[in-house]
Amino acid sequence: MSSPITRASKLMLMGLLPFSFFMQSSHTLLAQTAEKKASTQSISVDKRFEKELQAIAKKSAVKKALKTVEELEPQTIKDHVLLTEIPAPPFKEQARGKQYAAMLKAAGADSVWTDEVGNVIAKRRGRTGAKTVVLDAHLDTVFPEGTVVTVKQRGDTLFAPGIMDDTRGLAVVLTILRALEKNNIETESDVLFIGTVGEEGLGDLRGVKYLFRENGPKIDSYIAVDGGGLERITYIGLGSLRYRVTFKGPGGHSWGAFGTANPHHALGRAIHYFNTEADAFTKEGIRTSYNVGIVGGGTSVNSIPFESWMEVDMRSESPNRLEGIAQILKASVQKALQEENQLKRRGPSLDVAVDLIGERPSGATDPTSPLVQRSLAATSYFNVKPSLITGSTNSNIPISKGVPAVTVGVGGVGGGAHSLDEWWINDKGHLSIQRTLLLLLSEADIAR
Repeated sequence: MSSPITRASKLMLMGLLPFSFFMQSSHTLLAQTAEKKASTQSISVDKRFEKELQAIAKKSAVKKALKTVEELEPQTIKDHVLLTEIPAPPFKEQARGKQYAAMLKAAGADSVWTDEVGNVIAKRRGRTGAKTVVLDAHLDTVFPEGTVVTVKQRGDTLFAPGIMDDTRGLAVVLTILRALEKNNIETESDVLFIGTVGEEGLGDLRGVKYLFRENGPKIDSYIAVDGGGLERITYIGLGSLRYRVTFKGPGGHSWGAFGTANPHHALGRAIHYFNTEADAFTKEGIRTSYNVGIVGGGTSVNSIPFESWMEVDMRSESPNRLEGIAQILKASVQKALQEENQLKRRGPSLDVAVDLIGERPSGATDPTSPLVQRSLAATSYFNVKPSLITGSTNSNIPISKGVPAVTVGVGGVGGGAHSLDEWWINDKGHLSIQRTLLLLLSEADIAR
């Protein structure tokens, strides 16, 4: 399989991609590769699970199902394009969810419904139903309402916002259901095929959080389909905290009200103090990151703002480190507030609010657990060296609840995720579907 950079370079030479796009994608992919290598764990596959996987793959019905995946390639691409062209902005996934529910029902699920937050759930009953295994991809994209999502094809490349993340995952889940139904393959466990809402950004994993609510459905293991290539297995949930910090004051004319406490000045101080302390904090220990991603406020150049705000993202594999950097943020904000109020010459003092707007818990699935071992065995079956990595995905929630969970890649080759130039190439994309099918049959216990 050609590397994404090699494929992109070929497209550039063919005149299908601009040089600037190639360079941007290449730098992004190289950065992702470096990050992945830094977080990849080398875990050997237990021979028991290799034998289990090989025995499943040798079954006549499973051989036919793997062949069916290849035969369904045109339908899978058709589904992929159809779903991509249905907008699914943050908190507005209803139209895509309605279509996905109809497709899951037509594929043969025993029952299909949409829950209170918008998750589309299709149940395929097992013989005993003693366990419940989830196979999930997320419905939402990062793109705001009004974004043009028409799929354009140039050569073998599909271009559209959301074409890879995670619309391809939805198509993978759907094809697996079709392959099981067409070949009358039964499992002992119940399987829930789910299109979840709210995975991206300020959606804050609300779909999967709702699945794991108190008195929610019983779920024994969780497989999410999201992200890059065939080798990826995310088993560590990268935790994150996101805050919106808002300074408020009386505002006024830049000349006439001069001396009034200024929210922008306070925000600038807060960013400076936070950056200084957080920089030192993150230079040692378990990897932790921070970012002031958005700032806003003010009305005009000659007005003292009455409000100034920022949104801050912090991430770490360690809950303790995450809490540590959050405390640095809060202390920096209070220091900035106190100093700005001390400088004022007139009028009331500033107030500040620090609001939590996003929380993704961290944690890890034991690499020796059956689910992770089966993921490794299913990937190795296709002569691909698996990479165990850290990521922020729907799996964060079940992992934090003590439920075994992994996120596997959608396959093919893609790039430009979360950009208007997102692209995907069906470079042996069926292998990822076959890998995930074998993993599901192993975890859900194919009926003997």
